[in-house]
Amino acid sequence: MIRGMPPEPRVEQLDDIVAVTLSGELDAYDAPTIRASFHDVVGSGPAVIVLDLTAVTFLDSTVLGTIVGLLRRVREAGGELRTVLPETTARRIFEITGLDKALDIRLNRENALER
Repeated sequence: MIRGMPPEPRVEQLDDIVAVTLSGELDAYDAPTIRASFHDVVGSGPAVIVLDLTAVTFLDSTVLGTIVGLLRRVREAGGELRTVLPETTARRIFEITGLDKALDIRLNRENALER
């Protein structure tokens, strides 16, 4: 079976907010690319990062760990991480692990981008 490549993380600078959008089925194969994007975003020093997971259909524990690492680095830098995570199948892993309680979860992008 040939694995399809999910799109690269899309990073958008929106005034003082940086939005990172992930999509597709994400697993250990994708984690290094995602981690590099997160590193670049946190390294640029934004106060607010919006992680948009609306188009993510699946993510494994490796990608979940990458998101936990992002949360830690953002908090250490004094920033804020808002996660767009609507009621989708991908949300279940956040609920099972309890990560939904640690993240600032927003149901839509518009709400996450509010000042």
